[in-house]
Amino acid sequence: HSVTPRTAGFNSVDIASLREPSRLLTEVLMFIGGGSASTAGGIKVTTFAVLGWVMWAEARGDPDVVVFERRIPETAQRQALTVALLAIGVVISATMLLLATSALPRADLMFEVISALATVGLSANITPLLSVTSQLVIIVLMIIGRVGPITLFAALVLREHDRLYRHPEERPIIG
Repeated sequence: HSVTPRTAGFNSVDIASLREPSRLLTEVLMFIGGGSASTAGGIKVTTFAVLGWVMWAEARGDPDVVVFERRIPETAQRQALTVALLAIGVVISATMLLLATSALPRADLMFEVISALATVGLSANITPLLSVTSQLVIIVLMIIGRVGPITLFAALVLREHDRLYRHPEERPIIG
C-alpha cells in the first residue's frame, strides 16, 4: 500500500475504511510523493530527504550538510524548505476553505486536499458530497500540484544571482 499513495493512486484498499493511523500515514506518503525525476506528485522524496539531512546536521552541530561525502549547498537547502513550507501552507489554506464551505469531517477534507495537491488520485469517497466551490478548490489544487513545483523550482533557480554586497549578519533567537 505504500507505493499507491506516492504514484498512480490506484485504490488497492478502501480509503474510507482505513483507521486514523493508517490514513495519517497515507497522507504523509502522499505529501512526500515520489522521486524528483518521476511524474509522481508531492514535495518529492529528495526534498524531504534534504530537510531531514539539514535537521540531522543541525542536531549534530555541523556547519555543513554533508551526505555521501558531498556537501548540500545552502541554496538547495533553502529551496527544499521553501517547497515544503509552501506546500504545507497550501494544504492548510485549502483545508480551511473546504471546512468553511462543507460540513464534512476535517480528516476527510484534509485527505482530499493532500491527494489533490500531490496529484495522487486517492479519495475518501467524499468528492461527490462536496459543494461546487469545494470541488473547484480541489481542481485548482490538482493544477497547482501538477504545475506548481516545476514552476516554483524553475523560478527559484532562475532568480538566483550573485550580489555585489552582503548585509551584516544577525543571529535571531530560535526556539
